[in-house]
Amino acid sequence: MDISTIVGVVVSLVIVFTVQILEGGSPSSIILIPSMLLVFGGAFMAGMAGGVLKDATGAGKQLQKAFLAKVTPPTQLVENIVKLAERARREGLLALEDAVKTVEHPFLKRGLQLAIDGTDPEELHDILHAEIAAKKKADKASSKLFENMGGYAPTIGIIGTVMGLVHVLENLNKPDTLGHSISAAFVATLWGVLSANLIWLPVAARLTRLSAVEAEEMELVVDGVLAIQAGSNPRLVAQKLRSLLPPDEAKKAEAAASTKKAA
Repeated sequence: MDISTIVGVVVSLVIVFTVQILEGGSPSSIILIPSMLLVFGGAFMAGMAGGVLKDATGAGKQLQKAFLAKVTPPTQLVENIVKLAERARREGLLALEDAVKTVEHPFLKRGLQLAIDGTDPEELHDILHAEIAAKKKADKASSKLFENMGGYAPTIGIIGTVMGLVHVLENLNKPDTLGHSISAAFVATLWGVLSANLIWLPVAARLTRLSAVEAEEMELVVDGVLAIQAGSNPRLVAQKLRSLLPPDEAKKAEAAASTKKAA
Protein backbone atom coordinates (compact mmCIF):
# COMPACT_ATOMS: atom_id res chain seq x y z
CA MET A 1 0.00 0.00 0.00
CA ASP A 2 1.28 3.46 -0.91
CA ILE A 3 0.79 5.61 2.21
CA SER A 4 1.69 8.99 0.74
CA THR A 5 -1.88 10.31 0.84
CA ILE A 6 -2.52 9.03 4.36
CA VAL A 7 0.72 10.56 5.63
CA GLY A 8 0.18 13.83 3.77
CA VAL A 9 -3.39 14.42 4.95
CA VAL A 10 -2.93 13.19 8.53
CA VAL A 11 0.35 15.03 9.14
CA SER A 12 -1.00 18.25 7.64
CA LEU A 13 -4.02 18.11 9.99
CA VAL A 14 -1.71 17.36 12.92
CA ILE A 15 0.35 20.43 12.01
CA VAL A 16 -2.79 22.59 11.96
CA PHE A 17 -3.88 21.44 15.42
CA THR A 18 -0.31 21.67 16.76
CA VAL A 19 -0.04 25.28 15.61
CA GLN A 20 -3.40 25.97 17.23
CA ILE A 21 -2.07 24.65 20.55
CA LEU A 22 1.26 26.47 20.24
CA GLU A 23 -0.60 29.74 19.75
CA GLY A 24 -2.42 29.17 23.02
CA GLY A 25 -5.68 27.95 21.55
CA SER A 26 -7.58 24.74 22.08
CA PRO A 27 -8.30 22.17 19.35
CA SER A 28 -11.86 21.96 20.64
CA SER A 29 -12.40 25.59 19.67
CA ILE A 30 -12.19 24.73 15.97
CA ILE A 31 -13.95 21.37 16.13
CA LEU A 32 -17.48 22.69 15.85
CA ILE A 33 -20.01 20.18 14.51
CA PRO A 34 -22.39 22.72 12.89
CA SER A 35 -19.59 24.37 10.91
CA MET A 36 -18.06 21.05 9.87
CA LEU A 37 -21.45 19.64 8.90
CA LEU A 38 -22.18 22.68 6.74
CA VAL A 39 -18.81 22.62 4.99
CA PHE A 40 -18.38 18.88 4.45
CA GLY A 41 -22.04 18.14 3.77
CA GLY A 42 -22.58 21.23 1.65
CA ALA A 43 -19.43 20.63 -0.44
CA PHE A 44 -20.41 17.03 -1.12
CA MET A 45 -23.96 17.94 -2.07
CA ALA A 46 -22.77 20.77 -4.32
CA GLY A 47 -20.32 18.37 -5.97
CA MET A 48 -23.10 15.83 -6.47
CA ALA A 49 -25.33 18.51 -7.98
CA GLY A 50 -22.64 19.26 -10.55
CA GLY A 51 -22.34 15.67 -11.73
CA VAL A 52 -24.38 12.50 -12.04
CA LEU A 53 -25.60 10.23 -9.25
CA LYS A 54 -23.12 7.52 -10.22
CA ASP A 55 -20.22 9.85 -9.33
CA ALA A 56 -21.59 10.51 -5.85
CA THR A 57 -22.48 6.90 -5.04
CA GLY A 58 -18.99 5.81 -6.01
CA ALA A 59 -17.27 8.51 -3.96
CA GLY A 60 -16.63 6.21 -1.00
CA LYS A 61 -14.90 3.64 -3.17
CA GLN A 62 -12.78 6.31 -4.84
CA LEU A 63 -11.87 7.84 -1.48
CA GLN A 64 -10.77 4.42 -0.29
CA LYS A 65 -8.71 4.00 -3.46
CA ALA A 66 -7.02 7.36 -2.93
CA PHE A 67 -5.90 6.44 0.60
CA LEU A 68 -5.30 2.69 0.27
CA ALA A 69 -4.30 2.09 -3.36
CA LYS A 70 -1.37 -0.22 -3.95
CA VAL A 71 1.17 1.06 -6.45
CA THR A 72 3.24 -1.88 -7.71
CA PRO A 73 6.62 -1.38 -9.43
CA PRO A 74 6.35 -1.97 -13.19
CA THR A 75 9.57 -4.00 -13.16
CA GLN A 76 7.67 -7.11 -12.00
CA LEU A 77 5.13 -6.68 -14.81
CA VAL A 78 7.94 -6.43 -17.38
CA GLU A 79 9.53 -9.58 -15.99
CA ASN A 80 6.23 -11.48 -16.23
CA ILE A 81 5.65 -10.39 -19.82
CA VAL A 82 9.19 -11.40 -20.81
CA LYS A 83 8.65 -14.86 -19.28
CA LEU A 84 5.47 -15.23 -21.31
CA ALA A 85 7.33 -14.08 -24.45
CA GLU A 86 10.03 -16.70 -23.82
CA ARG A 87 7.47 -19.48 -23.53
CA ALA A 88 5.52 -18.31 -26.59
CA ARG A 89 8.73 -18.13 -28.60
CA ARG A 90 9.75 -21.62 -27.47
CA GLU A 91 6.41 -23.45 -27.54
CA GLY A 92 4.12 -21.28 -29.64
CA LEU A 93 1.40 -18.80 -28.78
CA LEU A 94 -1.22 -21.46 -28.05
CA ALA A 95 1.04 -22.81 -25.28
CA LEU A 96 0.10 -19.74 -23.23
CA GLU A 97 -3.49 -20.95 -22.90
CA ASP A 98 -2.63 -22.67 -19.63
CA ALA A 99 -0.29 -19.90 -18.45
CA VAL A 100 -2.91 -17.20 -18.93
CA LYS A 101 -5.02 -18.78 -16.19
CA THR A 102 -2.35 -17.94 -13.62
CA VAL A 103 -1.86 -14.33 -14.75
CA GLU A 104 -3.04 -11.99 -11.98
CA HIS A 105 -3.01 -8.73 -13.95
CA PRO A 106 -6.57 -8.50 -15.39
CA PHE A 107 -5.69 -6.32 -18.38
CA LEU A 108 -2.73 -8.50 -19.33
CA LYS A 109 -4.94 -11.56 -18.98
CA ARG A 110 -7.58 -10.13 -21.34
CA GLY A 111 -4.95 -9.07 -23.86
CA LEU A 112 -3.29 -12.48 -23.89
CA GLN A 113 -6.63 -14.23 -24.26
CA LEU A 114 -7.48 -12.08 -27.27
CA ALA A 115 -4.10 -12.85 -28.80
CA ILE A 116 -4.48 -16.60 -28.17
CA ASP A 117 -7.96 -16.49 -29.73
CA GLY A 118 -6.36 -15.31 -32.97
CA THR A 119 -7.47 -11.67 -32.92
CA ASP A 120 -5.94 -9.61 -35.72
CA PRO A 121 -3.01 -7.53 -34.34
CA GLU A 122 -4.54 -4.26 -35.54
CA GLU A 123 -7.91 -5.12 -34.01
CA LEU A 124 -6.19 -6.22 -30.80
CA HIS A 125 -4.38 -2.88 -30.66
CA ASP A 126 -7.64 -0.98 -31.16
CA ILE A 127 -9.58 -3.03 -28.58
CA LEU A 128 -6.97 -2.63 -25.84
CA HIS A 129 -6.45 1.07 -26.50
CA ALA A 130 -10.21 1.63 -26.47
CA GLU A 131 -10.29 0.06 -23.01
CA ILE A 132 -7.51 2.37 -21.86
CA ALA A 133 -9.37 5.41 -23.19
CA ALA A 134 -12.58 4.31 -21.44
CA LYS A 135 -10.71 3.88 -18.16
CA LYS A 136 -9.18 7.35 -18.44
CA LYS A 137 -12.63 8.89 -18.94
CA ALA A 138 -14.09 7.04 -15.95
CA ASP A 139 -11.15 7.99 -13.73
CA LYS A 140 -11.40 11.62 -14.80
CA ALA A 141 -15.08 11.70 -13.80
CA SER A 142 -14.25 10.17 -10.40
CA SER A 143 -11.53 12.69 -9.57
CA LYS A 144 -13.67 15.57 -10.86
CA LEU A 145 -16.13 15.17 -7.95
CA PHE A 146 -13.39 15.77 -5.38
CA GLU A 147 -11.91 18.57 -7.46
CA ASN A 148 -15.32 20.26 -7.49
CA MET A 149 -15.67 19.76 -3.72
CA GLY A 150 -12.31 21.50 -3.31
CA GLY A 151 -13.67 24.42 -5.29
CA TYR A 152 -17.00 24.66 -3.45
CA ALA A 153 -15.76 24.14 0.13
CA PRO A 154 -14.15 27.59 0.70
CA THR A 155 -17.23 29.40 -0.59
CA ILE A 156 -19.54 27.27 1.54
CA GLY A 157 -17.27 28.09 4.48
CA ILE A 158 -17.82 31.80 3.79
CA ILE A 159 -21.57 31.16 3.73
CA GLY A 160 -21.23 29.60 7.17
CA THR A 161 -19.27 32.61 8.41
CA VAL A 162 -21.90 35.04 7.10
CA MET A 163 -24.63 32.99 8.79
CA GLY A 164 -22.64 33.12 12.03
CA LEU A 165 -22.14 36.87 11.81
CA VAL A 166 -25.85 37.35 11.20
CA HIS A 167 -26.43 35.47 14.43
CA VAL A 168 -23.88 37.71 16.17
CA LEU A 169 -25.65 40.87 15.00
CA GLU A 170 -28.93 39.51 16.32
CA ASN A 171 -27.38 39.23 19.78
CA LEU A 172 -25.52 42.53 20.18
CA ASN A 173 -27.39 43.04 23.44
CA LYS A 174 -25.34 40.15 24.89
CA PRO A 175 -21.76 41.49 24.87
CA ASP A 176 -20.46 38.62 27.01
CA THR A 177 -21.07 36.11 24.23
CA LEU A 178 -19.94 38.20 21.26
CA GLY A 179 -16.30 37.06 21.30
CA HIS A 180 -17.19 33.38 21.30
CA SER A 181 -19.89 33.84 18.66
CA ILE A 182 -17.58 35.76 16.32
CA SER A 183 -14.79 33.20 16.64
CA ALA A 184 -17.27 30.37 16.02
CA ALA A 185 -18.51 32.17 12.91
CA PHE A 186 -15.05 32.17 11.34
CA VAL A 187 -14.50 28.46 12.01
CA ALA A 188 -16.67 27.65 8.98
CA THR A 189 -14.30 29.57 6.71
CA LEU A 190 -11.36 27.81 8.34
CA TRP A 191 -12.83 24.38 7.63
CA GLY A 192 -13.81 25.39 4.11
CA VAL A 193 -10.29 26.44 3.15
CA LEU A 194 -8.66 23.66 5.19
CA SER A 195 -10.76 20.82 3.77
CA ALA A 196 -10.33 22.08 0.21
CA ASN A 197 -6.54 22.38 0.34
CA LEU A 198 -5.64 19.57 2.73
CA ILE A 199 -8.21 16.94 1.79
CA TRP A 200 -10.33 17.33 -1.37
CA LEU A 201 -7.83 18.79 -3.83
CA PRO A 202 -5.03 16.39 -2.74
CA VAL A 203 -7.46 13.45 -3.08
CA ALA A 204 -8.41 14.62 -6.59
CA ALA A 205 -4.74 14.99 -7.52
CA ARG A 206 -3.99 11.54 -6.09
CA LEU A 207 -6.75 9.90 -8.15
CA THR A 208 -5.48 11.66 -11.27
CA ARG A 209 -1.95 10.44 -10.57
CA LEU A 210 -3.11 6.86 -9.93
CA SER A 211 -5.07 6.93 -13.19
CA ALA A 212 -1.95 8.05 -15.08
CA VAL A 213 0.16 5.30 -13.48
CA GLU A 214 -2.42 2.63 -14.31
CA ALA A 215 -2.78 3.92 -17.90
CA GLU A 216 1.00 3.80 -18.39
CA GLU A 217 1.02 0.24 -17.07
CA MET A 218 -1.76 -0.71 -19.49
CA GLU A 219 0.17 0.85 -22.40
CA LEU A 220 3.12 -1.29 -21.36
CA VAL A 221 0.89 -4.37 -21.46
CA VAL A 222 -0.39 -3.52 -24.95
CA ASP A 223 3.13 -3.33 -26.35
CA GLY A 224 4.07 -6.54 -24.56
CA VAL A 225 1.05 -8.50 -25.81
CA LEU A 226 1.54 -7.33 -29.40
CA ALA A 227 5.21 -8.31 -29.23
CA ILE A 228 4.30 -11.75 -27.88
CA GLN A 229 1.69 -12.20 -30.62
CA ALA A 230 4.25 -11.23 -33.26
CA GLY A 231 6.71 -13.83 -31.91
CA SER A 232 9.39 -11.23 -31.16
CA ASN A 233 12.67 -12.21 -29.55
CA PRO A 234 12.20 -12.12 -25.75
CA ARG A 235 15.42 -10.14 -25.37
CA LEU A 236 14.10 -7.47 -27.73
CA VAL A 237 10.74 -7.51 -25.90
CA ALA A 238 12.55 -6.87 -22.61
CA GLN A 239 14.56 -4.00 -24.08
CA LYS A 240 11.48 -2.42 -25.64
CA LEU A 241 9.43 -2.61 -22.44
CA ARG A 242 12.27 -1.27 -20.29
CA SER A 243 12.57 1.70 -22.64
CA LEU A 244 8.98 2.60 -21.73
CA LEU A 245 9.73 2.69 -17.98
CA PRO A 246 10.83 5.78 -16.04
CA PRO A 247 14.67 6.00 -15.97
CA ASP A 248 15.02 4.82 -12.36
CA GLU A 249 12.65 1.89 -12.87
CA ALA A 250 14.40 0.96 -16.13
CA LYS A 251 17.74 0.77 -14.30
CA LYS A 252 16.21 -1.44 -11.61
CA ALA A 253 14.70 -3.74 -14.23
CA GLU A 254 18.00 -3.98 -16.11
CA ALA A 255 19.92 -4.67 -12.90
CA ALA A 256 17.46 -7.38 -11.89
CA ALA A 257 17.73 -9.00 -15.32
CA SER A 258 21.54 -8.90 -15.17
CA THR A 259 21.55 -10.48 -11.72
CA LYS A 260 19.16 -13.22 -12.85
CA LYS A 261 21.27 -13.92 -15.94
CA ALA A 262 24.47 -14.10 -13.90
CA ALA A 263 22.84 -16.52 -11.47
